[in-house]
Amino acid sequence: MSIDLLSAVLRDTGLSRRLLDLSALSPDCALRFPCDRSIGLHVVLRGNVVLHAPELDEPLRLSGGDIAVMSRGHPHVLSLRPALDGQRVEDIDMQRTVALDAFSAVGASGVSGGSGASVAPPETDAVVLSGAYQFWHTPLHPFFAELPVWAVLRAADMPRLGPLALAGGLLVEELREAEPGAEIITHGLLDLLFTYALRQLISRRAATSVGWSLAVQDPTVGRAVALMHGDPSHPWTLEELAKRVGLSRTALAERFREAMGDTPLNHLRVVRMQRAMQLLAQTRHSLEAVAAAVGYKDAFGFSKVFKRTVGLSPKAFRQQDAAERQDPWRLSAG
Repeated sequence: MSIDLLSAVLRDTGLSRRLLDLSALSPDCALRFPCDRSIGLHVVLRGNVVLHAPELDEPLRLSGGDIAVMSRGHPHVLSLRPALDGQRVEDIDMQRTVALDAFSAVGASGVSGGSGASVAPPETDAVVLSGAYQFWHTPLHPFFAELPVWAVLRAADMPRLGPLALAGGLLVEELREAEPGAEIITHGLLDLLFTYALRQLISRRAATSVGWSLAVQDPTVGRAVALMHGDPSHPWTLEELAKRVGLSRTALAERFREAMGDTPLNHLRVVRMQRAMQLLAQTRHSLEAVAAAVGYKDAFGFSKVFKRTVGLSPKAFRQQDAAERQDPWRLSAG
């Protein structure tokens, strides 16, 4: 089975539509990103920026070309100063549509490997492009628990012809020119940067710690994980998974725990409940249909596992989701 596991994880978690924001920062005003249900990134297109967040020991200093990747649930502020005292702090408008053609008025230095900081003209101290990828419901999948609170990909460390630098350069050009179709292309390039950034984080994590990122790079364990993600409705057993990947039950269980830090069947439960959350939130399928879609023979057994895992019954979860759909911070699906 061939399956793109990162795409499957993002899909099953209920990725909402992207928010694109282009911000020109000035010394007297800082910009707050208060939504605590998103992951995303900031790309510094011009100038030097300081990122403030309660969980940071000290503010993060970002230069032109740097990319800051934010894990889920971390309100924060962007400014030009190392301290927020004396500055006006404004909330980002999550509902507004960004005028991409306004970018030509503020200019950009671009994202290019090894470029380091850039110097902005007096009228525009810094320009930052921000993308939010929202998961309204707390993700169950271990990948999200593994993400660092903040990770910075430095322009100076990016190969000039590497994918991050090239995608960033294309993004800057698209914003500068504002040609027909710029909105579609710009969103696509931002997605590209986001995905390449996640790849980098997976590689970093796999090199240092046990977990999902390490497990999916193990050929045997990764195949077992792919089987579960590819068909969560199948009545998987440890014996069948082991047979499909060419190991004994004991060998798979030991190798899986060494790489993932979990058992195969417990990971299967997480995958199924993550998919169930998406189906309950985004479809009107009956409880019986949702149970069958994630590998349970009856709604009663499914409901017991769902409540034990999520903390709410499927019915209560669906009611809560419906009640929160008008929340102003919730992005529409897409």
